Amino acid sequence: MEPDTDALDAYSRAVTSVAAALLPCVASLTVRTRRGSGAGSAVVFTADGLTLTSAHVVEDATGGTAEFTSGEQSTFDIVGADPLADLAVLRLREAGAPAATLGDADTLRIGQLVIAVGNPLGLAGSVTAGVVSALGRSIPARDGRRVRLIDDVIQTDAALNPGNSGGALADSAGRVVGINTAVAGFGLGLAVPINSTTRQIMSELVSTGRVRRAYLGIAGTPAPLPPPLAARLGQRRGLRLVEVVPGGPAAAAGLFLGDILIAAGGKEGGAKIVKKALELNPRFDPTGAPEAAKLLESMK
Repeated sequence: MEPDTDALDAYSRAVTSVAAALLPCVASLTVRTRRGSGAGSAVVFTADGLTLTSAHVVEDATGGTAEFTSGEQSTFDIVGADPLADLAVLRLREAGAPAATLGDADTLRIGQLVIAVGNPLGLAGSVTAGVVSALGRSIPARDGRRVRLIDDVIQTDAALNPGNSGGALADSAGRVVGINTAVAGFGLGLAVPINSTTRQIMSELVSTGRVRRAYLGIAGTPAPLPPPLAARLGQRRGLRLVEVVPGGPAAAAGLFLGDILIAAGGKEGGAKIVKKALELNPRFDPTGAPEAAKLLESMK
């Protein structure tokens, strides 16, 4: 018997509609590595079988399978992975699952309803709901000696457990706004946002299999500027350095832990422009960064 939809409140209708739309698009991954087997989730985002997951789910993978709630299975190939963004793109060898709609996490607001779809603890096709608890969080990511912070991470109280990694975090319209990446504690889950930076990373992974970044040996997070300086510069935020790798280019150029960058590559305009120049521009010249940082330090 069909459920009495008239009896469902708006919250229930939103969750059930998102579940119906996304469950066919989210796969349960079984991954084979030299250390054994692992599990996770993935989201199909194109009709020809391109699938998005967390890089740590398929780290050192030699193969694996994706299984959907319909019972369909497919082996997959790793198109590319970017550990510094904790994102990886897979291609299903037997395409057929519907593609999810990608949204824009930059439009999210604290308190907004979000729904997580994945396969926690091996329980395929699980759906949990919660709210956006916080925005603009940062989590560290490493790849050998390289380190960066994944910025604008979404914090949610939707229940996430091991196996949810790589699954979808969606808004009430069913648009995927994040890829679940970590369980930071009870009632505290984190998701990598789907935004313009993420889309650029996905595009590079599809076209070249990797992401080229300027290596400066730093990690940073957005930070507010002192009001007098903000008024003088016409920008409210800079990029505070939370790690400077000893012996790296930034350290050699004179940058120190705690410095705040207000410009990079000759461009001013706040933390987002600075961060983008540092992260995804392989031609970025760091020679102007120390002057910007020192200017700020001298004006405190």
